[in-house]
Amino acid sequence: MNETIRKKYETWLRAADDEEIRAELMEMFGAEVQIEDAFYRDLSFGTGGLRGVIGAGTNRMNIYTVAKASQGLADYLKSRAASPSVVIGYDSRIKSDVFAKTAAGVFAANGISVYIWPELLPVPMVSFGVRYLGASAGVMITASHNPAKYNGYKVYGADGCQITTEAAEEILAEIESLDIFEDVKQTGFDEGLADCRIRWISDEVYTAFVEAVKSQSVLFGDEAKKDVAIVYTPLNGAGLKPVTRVLREMGYTNVSVVEEQKEPDGCFPTCPYPNPEIKEAMALGIEYAKRNKADLLLATDPDCDRVGIAVKNRQGEYELLSGNQTGLLLFDYICSQRKKHGKMPEDPVMIKTIVTMDMAEQIGAHYGVRTVNVLTGFKFIGEQIGRLEQQNKADSYIFGFEESYGYLSGTYVRDKDGVNGASLICEMFSYYAAHGIGLLNKLEELYQMYGYCLNTLHSYEFEGSAGFETMQVIMSRLRRGILAFGEKKVIRLLDYAPGLDGLPKSDVLKFLLEDHCSAVVRPSGTEPKLKLYISVSAGNRQEAEEVEKQIEETIDSIKRLFLQ
Repeated sequence: MNETIRKKYETWLRAADDEEIRAELMEMFGAEVQIEDAFYRDLSFGTGGLRGVIGAGTNRMNIYTVAKASQGLADYLKSRAASPSVVIGYDSRIKSDVFAKTAAGVFAANGISVYIWPELLPVPMVSFGVRYLGASAGVMITASHNPAKYNGYKVYGADGCQITTEAAEEILAEIESLDIFEDVKQTGFDEGLADCRIRWISDEVYTAFVEAVKSQSVLFGDEAKKDVAIVYTPLNGAGLKPVTRVLREMGYTNVSVVEEQKEPDGCFPTCPYPNPEIKEAMALGIEYAKRNKADLLLATDPDCDRVGIAVKNRQGEYELLSGNQTGLLLFDYICSQRKKHGKMPEDPVMIKTIVTMDMAEQIGAHYGVRTVNVLTGFKFIGEQIGRLEQQNKADSYIFGFEESYGYLSGTYVRDKDGVNGASLICEMFSYYAAHGIGLLNKLEELYQMYGYCLNTLHSYEFEGSAGFETMQVIMSRLRRGILAFGEKKVIRLLDYAPGLDGLPKSDVLKFLLEDHCSAVVRPSGTEPKLKLYISVSAGNRQEAEEVEKQIEETIDSIKRLFLQ
């Protein structure tokens, strides 16, 4: 075993006093592969904060790594503000409440005022709380839609946006300067509550968030069929209370909830991978939809910042819509309603990520809306909203979305909002239902107007230290160039690593192919995965699927080459 790894393990054996962590460390004794995976690196901290498997070790999410990150963030905040404060939230994941209280205790011990949500709530409510309470930063304990074994630590700046690359690097420097057992200040959570260094966030802030979401309606008095049958599942996450409250207050009268996925449960017993992008996660919801003869199935992920939907097709079967399809429908709906009622701002702006369907730009051009493209990650959309605000043009922003089921139509938060997305989807659906139009019919209408498009996402898992190295090797090979993906020649390779088009440096490759097709490859910033985004323009669906298959097979062949 590597000597550095062995010493780290032995240090934890001596210094860790948490009984659960100690038991896991003892179970590792003699298991070199397990020890290496748990200690070969420190859990990486970036613009997405921390994310990793729950367990003992420096490469794991536990009370010690959470406390160390919190101490680093505390030192960063104290060097920049006289009286810093932090808003903390958490979702339904295993140990989310424990990690939230651990972080609160560290901040309180450092003289930082803490405002913590009294119950699990969606991640956008941390962004909202930071802005509403004028806090210096926000922390959300979540691993979004990852499997149950994961948790994470997401950090927001004073503007309610996820931290920038520069801020992440400065916070990381503070974290890396600390000894995980010697340099972390801590106080008990109850002690912090007693002397008011830690305070619960009031219902006033919750209500203000709900009102902000409701204000995003673009019906403007138009008729909508609000008795449509809606089945909703929060996938055992944080969405239940805010989503059902907003829909109820917006007048939807026929909403039922999937019972087995209603209550928070970090084990996600009915959907091991609680991601509304995944068909299996929606399976129980579709069963409920069939049983209740529902018109619309709605699902939010565990931290309620993503929304997935299913609607009936011509055969009466429930068909899942992709994040791209839902985003295009929402964008067109918002534009058409604003234009119809004279509510379009003077210089309207839509912001999307570079891996999101390019048809959005065509829709924007049709309505006179300017498109801004940013790197993958909603934080970059939030950053652009902030720039508009600095120019006194926040009202120009009308919509932002990413292919991974994230949507936002207002500036009240700086992250994707599943509550806002759910509300808008239900409004759009009920508006079209009142006019005898289904979402699939509307989507077909958009295809007829702008051409058929197919966007898909493929993920390749690479676990452990060896997997991490393999990902780096594959990216290095791709950077050397590829002549063609299947029958589509590569016209141009865009490498975002050195920075491109004014965007920050990022480990992303975009291959522009013939006939308005493209392939984007990047390592995930939060999971041990390599992601492939394929965009195909074609005459019809069958042609598009054939081209898409060829592009995927090209990447598959390269992956297999390095896994032999």
